[in-house]
Amino acid sequence: MSGVERMQTPRLLLTRLRPDDFDDLHALHTNAETMATLGGVRGPDETRRVLDLLCASWAADGFGYWLARDRASGRFVGRGGLRRVLLDGQPEVEIGYALLPEYWGRGLATELARASIRIAFEELGLPDVVAFTLPTNRASQRVMERAGLRHVGNTVWADLPHVLYRLTASAWRESP
Repeated sequence: MSGVERMQTPRLLLTRLRPDDFDDLHALHTNAETMATLGGVRGPDETRRVLDLLCASWAADGFGYWLARDRASGRFVGRGGLRRVLLDGQPEVEIGYALLPEYWGRGLATELARASIRIAFEELGLPDVVAFTLPTNRASQRVMERAGLRHVGNTVWADLPHVLYRLTASAWRESP
């Protein structure tokens, strides 16, 4: 695996999502707390469809979402990374993350977001990245802010209003 497909952060092991990651992804998709801001609980057919799309993004783009495991225990934590999206008619690269509730509040989503940003700018040479969430999801907005993204406006995703955050490579390089 390349450095983009498998890497470590201080507390996470991140590996390219693969078809055999179905059980872990489905555990995330059936967790009502996690999925409350991500479109709701998903059944096995929808999990398979999403997993197939996420795996296809690796093949098409050379990057995508990782499966996140706790480095110390090997336990499944969640998923996240980079993916291409069409937002307001414009192609963007989104930073996404979703963790099981028992891992919330530990800074792991921020760690995952920062790893995604580093890959986006250092490895992939992208000019910028975006992240978005429901206006009521303050926890996710705090992750975006801690990772260095800045609120730039509002957008609509999945027919719902979202707040939009962005970070440019130049702003990232200039940050302490």
